[in-house]
Order: sequence, then C-alpha cells, then structure tokens
Amino acid sequence: MLGDPALWNDLMERLVDMAITSLRSQIAPGPRPSSSSTAGLGPSAPRSTSAASCLTARGVFEGVADTCVPRIHFGVGTGEILPLMAKAGADVGLGVDWRVPLDEARRRLGPDTILQGNLDPAVCLGPPEVVEAEVADVLSRNGRHPGHVFNLGHGVLPETNPAVLEQVVAQVHAYSIGG
Repeated sequence: MLGDPALWNDLMERLVDMAITSLRSQIAPGPRPSSSSTAGLGPSAPRSTSAASCLTARGVFEGVADTCVPRIHFGVGTGEILPLMAKAGADVGLGVDWRVPLDEARRRLGPDTILQGNLDPAVCLGPPEVVEAEVADVLSRNGRHPGHVFNLGHGVLPETNPAVLEQVVAQVHAYSIGG
C-alpha cells in the first residue's frame, strides 16, 4: 500500500467492484441487509491502512446504495477506528465486536449511531448462568437505547450448543419487551 500506492489503489478498485458484484447477486433474489467488513484493521494496523480500508468500504456501500438494502459496517478488532468506520457510508449502523463494550462504543460515536453486537461468542460455551450474566451485561451497557441490534460480537463458534443460542434469544426477547 505504501510502497506502490498506484498498484494498491488499482487492487482496491478491483476488490470493490468484485464485492459490489457479489452483493448485488445476493440482493437480486430479495432484499436483505448487506454488510461490509473492516476485519482485522483495528488498533494494531497503521492509521493509513485503517483509513484506506474504510474508504474501500465506502466504495462498496456506495455501489449498492441504490438497492435500498440496509447496510451495516462491521469489523473485528476495530474499536479504535469506529469513528472512521462511521463515515464509511453504512446507513443502518456499525457492528461492534465483543472487545468494545456498547457504552464505550456509544461514547466514541454519539447517541444516534445504531449499534449491532456484541456478546463474546466464547461466552456461549460457558455454563448457563455465565451466559445469562454476560447477556445481561451487554443489554445493560446499551442502557435501553433504541438503536441496538443484539448479536454475537463475531459469529457463532461451531461447537456452540444450539440450546444456548435459544437461551440467549429468549433472554434478549424478554428484555426487549420490558422484562
């Protein structure tokens, strides 16, 4: 990227075009949310790399803007660049992995940003009482803010018992309806 910016830019343009083509083919059968990931470009990445990745994500979001499909920007380990990600063009909000508590993400982004996340997927491998406590912690850190989509902070681990996921869903639903 830094050694040959022209080559890097050409590569990024091609990747954006491929991502747009892929997303459009997924959207064509029927609208559903789309997501662009800035995975792995968090605090350890040079600021210029993080900024370039967010610009690339912006190109993807702009390329599917006419589809009227909700767009969410998600990245793993990207807590330090959440403000940059917020400017990348996702219209629905930002996915936050489990490393950044929701109250901290809100502090960094302001109260109007919709957040998605952020239970640590490994928590679902623990005993039911630990899962319940961790789900309650995520929900309480959101503070009943209306702009929150609860989910795992980065996918379901293959060894996760589906019954645990049912427990999580039931707890979130109970909380959402006033429990």
